[in-house]
Amino acid sequence: MHQNKKIIDVDLKRWATEKKINKSSITLLMTFLRQSPDFRTIFYYRTRGAIAHLLNIYCRKQTNFTIDIRTKIGGGILTGHPYCTILNANSIGENFYVNHLVTVGEVNGKRPTIGNNVSIYTGAIVIGDITIGDNCQIGAGAVVVKDVPNNAVVVGNPAKIVKLDGIKVNKSNTKKNV
Repeated sequence: MHQNKKIIDVDLKRWATEKKINKSSITLLMTFLRQSPDFRTIFYYRTRGAIAHLLNIYCRKQTNFTIDIRTKIGGGILTGHPYCTILNANSIGENFYVNHLVTVGEVNGKRPTIGNNVSIYTGAIVIGDITIGDNCQIGAGAVVVKDVPNNAVVVGNPAKIVKLDGIKVNKSNTKKNV
């Protein structure tokens, strides 16, 4: 539980920063558990066990936001209205942001690995035995079925890199499908 407490503290700090709330950790925890079903889902995922099951009787988690129990998620996860969102990855790094209608999932039993500081926006699909590098942004509606390098912005179906290492990818340096 000690390691989980550290990760939950990182989650709380990220949520507090995003929501511009300056309170103690315990006050933040009580506030987010009471007012935010998506935070409850993350908290119950982190605590898995008797405490989570007991709390879920009184404060229901968000049932349309699913985190597979095999998925390892670093601290600092933040959600933006994760309605109909599924997270089923090998691992997801620190400071992950996910929006609604996102699917991170498996193909033939193989699941994605997602790096640190990754944001996945509305309606994106990230599936299969692929790696999303650190500091990446997956645009709304993107369908990603191949590896994405560090520091990339990808959009479209099929997903294409439109920015790499802060530099726009244009016609002269051909876009690569990912």
